[in-house]
Amino acid sequence: MHADLERVIALQHLDTAAADARRKLAEGPERDKTFDTRLADAKQRVADAKARLAVNSDARRAIEKEVAVHQGRLSKYRDQAMAVKTNQEYRAIQHEMAHAQGEIKKHEDAILERMMEADEVTAAIKAAEADLAALQKAIDAERSKMKAEDAERQKALDKLVADRAGLIAQIDKQVLAIYERIAANRHGVAVADAHAGICSVCHVRLRPQVANIVRRNESIVQCDSCQRILYAQLPGAASHVS
Repeated sequence: MHADLERVIALQHLDTAAADARRKLAEGPERDKTFDTRLADAKQRVADAKARLAVNSDARRAIEKEVAVHQGRLSKYRDQAMAVKTNQEYRAIQHEMAHAQGEIKKHEDAILERMMEADEVTAAIKAAEADLAALQKAIDAERSKMKAEDAERQKALDKLVADRAGLIAQIDKQVLAIYERIAANRHGVAVADAHAGICSVCHVRLRPQVANIVRRNESIVQCDSCQRILYAQLPGAASHVS
């Protein structure tokens, strides 16, 4: 195989691996943002449940104050009943007492409803707090794992960069210029293998003469369609280009 052709194939492999590493490293802030959003949502569910409990508590205290008012009135009516002198006055006092007792019963029922609601909300708070704790633990573990993976990825990227520097020093400057120009215009992919006379990237069939030259792997040949540098995959060899 032509020496520079073999080198640009290897260079493409390095550049593809480096681009993948950079892409994954760049995803870090977005991953953290997603984690923060999930945690914020879970914390908001806890806060919302606690806010419902506070509203419930305020409502219950307001009702208890109403009960106290009506109990005070009932006590006053009972005292007045001891001092009435006519049946008409007694019936009027009895009516007021019955009304006060009815209001007390109605408000006590409302208090019971608030107590039952408070039990449900308290259970919801505990569940939301448990979910938050579990989510926090899972995200902390995931962040720790990703931090370790990113450290390894950065280490690998540094090696790829160093290997690239060593490799490009061996490539003919004109060939390297062709590679760099194509890579800049073709999303980083400057090299493609040709199988059965077809460019594997743009899928355009090569002219027979070009296909024959490519099969020999003895020169730098570009695809007439996409301009990528072409090579023929040797039988039984694994592809070096992604």
